[in-house]
Amino acid sequence: MLPTIEWQRDAVVMINQRKLPSAEVYVTCRTASEVAKAIKSMVIRGAPAIGVAAAMGIALGMRRSRATGTKQFAAEFQKTCDLMAATRPTAVNLFWAIDRMKRAFADAAQAGCSVTEIAQRLETEALRVHDEDVAGCRSMGAHGATLVPESANILTHCNAGALATAGYGTALGVVRAAVEGGKKVAVLADETRPFLQGARLTAWELVRDGIDTTVITDNMAAVMMRQGHVDLVVVGADRIAANGDVANKIGTYGLAVLAKEHGIPFYVAAPISTVDLATPDGSRIPIEERGAREVTHVGPARLTPDGARVRNPAFDVTPARYVTAIVTERGIVRPPYETSLAQLVGSRQPAVGSLT
Repeated sequence: MLPTIEWQRDAVVMINQRKLPSAEVYVTCRTASEVAKAIKSMVIRGAPAIGVAAAMGIALGMRRSRATGTKQFAAEFQKTCDLMAATRPTAVNLFWAIDRMKRAFADAAQAGCSVTEIAQRLETEALRVHDEDVAGCRSMGAHGATLVPESANILTHCNAGALATAGYGTALGVVRAAVEGGKKVAVLADETRPFLQGARLTAWELVRDGIDTTVITDNMAAVMMRQGHVDLVVVGADRIAANGDVANKIGTYGLAVLAKEHGIPFYVAAPISTVDLATPDGSRIPIEERGAREVTHVGPARLTPDGARVRNPAFDVTPARYVTAIVTERGIVRPPYETSLAQLVGSRQPAVGSLT
């Protein structure tokens, strides 16, 4: 399994996704600030992976703290949480992980733990977040594989694989589980402009695993659907609102509309931590606007003329009416999402493939 992110005693080590596929390089972060910078600059990316990185970054920062008193330690902890919260606004997993670390801190402080003991509890909690993510992705894959025909061409967008999680993946976890179950699966990977996560990362992961993969440019998806080359679409998510609206990498909305037009199932695979019941619908989801250079350049080569303005929203929102089903580690839900998502968040894990 790809070592997307790992905890070491005095560091957080992650694969540098900006360098893939040309080089497999690992970044060693020795401070919370370095972890935050890695998240913001997309050295590590993908909503679940961002959550894991934030939890580890907080644990690392507090492990290296020189505070001796509980009050000073608590102030430093809050500052570290704020540092992580300022990195990427759209991925709700980030804030879910921070809140989880805050609860671990509060529980330890209430129990009268020393500064050293609190730091150890935070480390334990961060490792638990990591391990639960891997286990959840495998469970999600098993549920999602029940939706995949025995022979299927799957279209995906961006990277929702091992690189976007602590391991195994969400959308690509569904692909992997289907392949492991003996199904004949071929993947069409959208290149995903402007950061090319599909061409650089998804294709790299799948080829590495020996899974049949074809990269297409984003504007080829419609004709591929019309020509019968797509049986289902599976994507990840960065935030799912209470009504089932889904925020994901820019370009997902267009795919969902196309899939609806061509009668193709459109599935979203994401962990429970991506479901944000506090956000009623997609209009309330903050959309990150990234720097112009991601659009104007590929590497050192400039694509656009000086003077041309650039928009670079990193995400779009797919209305719930275009989403056939949402796959999570606890099972699969279908419309009406206002009811099914609320039930799912409060449920225990059902049998594989069951509908909540």
